[in-house]
Amino acid sequence: MVDLKTDGDVKEMAEMLDMISDKIPKILNGMMESLYSVDRAKTIGQSVGALYKELMESGIPEDAALKMSMDYMISIKDVSKMTKTD
Repeated sequence: MVDLKTDGDVKEMAEMLDMISDKIPKILNGMMESLYSVDRAKTIGQSVGALYKELMESGIPEDAALKMSMDYMISIKDVSKMTKTD
């Protein structure tokens, strides 16, 4: 619990809350835009494709490489869900 002893403390706390309430939505929107942008989708696609290709070139059987690549894509999706704000 915050112990506010003066009107100055109350004013300072109010200003800080105003600043936070203004900045937090902007930060969250920026994060969402970076997660769901065309560039991000392209990067994810390249990443999953590169993983699949590397697994195949390493001698992993096709069905296992496909499953591992799909699991990787799902893990990216799960991380994105955790950051979703709506």
